[in-house]
Amino acid sequence: MQETIDLHSSNVLHRIIQDASHAVEKARREDPTALQEISDSTDGDPFRVLIATVLSHRTKDPVTAKASTRLFAKYPGPKQLAKANTRTISLLIKPVGFYKTKAKTIKRIAKIILEKYGGKVPDDMDLLLELPSVGRKTANCVLVYGFKQPAIPVDTHVHRIFNRLGVVKTKTPEETELELTLIVDKRDWLPLNEVFVKFGQLICKPIGPKCSVCPLTDRCKWYAENYQQKN
Repeated sequence: MQETIDLHSSNVLHRIIQDASHAVEKARREDPTALQEISDSTDGDPFRVLIATVLSHRTKDPVTAKASTRLFAKYPGPKQLAKANTRTISLLIKPVGFYKTKAKTIKRIAKIILEKYGGKVPDDMDLLLELPSVGRKTANCVLVYGFKQPAIPVDTHVHRIFNRLGVVKTKTPEETELELTLIVDKRDWLPLNEVFVKFGQLICKPIGPKCSVCPLTDRCKWYAENYQQKN
């Protein structure tokens, strides 16, 4: 029978994040997420992180990474992207999801950054949310990967995993973000997204999670309900 554990304890959550991090440490090093790769390769350029995050919507990491590399090779900053031909942008970022719409969107973003903020992405949540196609997840990604500011970007992986564990019981990523900011120690905010995106890609998959190799099963409500109780 599974031991009762206080999943809302910051120390327990710290251990969960550490254990998940160790489980995917090699994969993170050899095959980082698209945003981590962009952050590392550009010394955390907030503009590139912002644009890459917009491109990543409904798109797999390898596709995002390649599209971003092609785009930034031709248009390295907001000044160049703001003047770019939309069709050319579309061809460079294809086949990201909704690439034609995203081409128009990222050009608009570049113009706003250039004209309103002098070419520098704001490091303020409210100002980021005013940009086209920027929601809380994207804004938080910019803060974490671009500015190294503590924030918790919640994508489908983070939302799914923390609900499976039983840490939260939420219906939307926004609700999950709010809950996690209340219970996770700030020291763990910066790595949380990158760790659990990779953890969700490799271990706690949407379908067919690899519970046999998961280090969190002793603290997982979903595992207890679907496997432990049947044995």
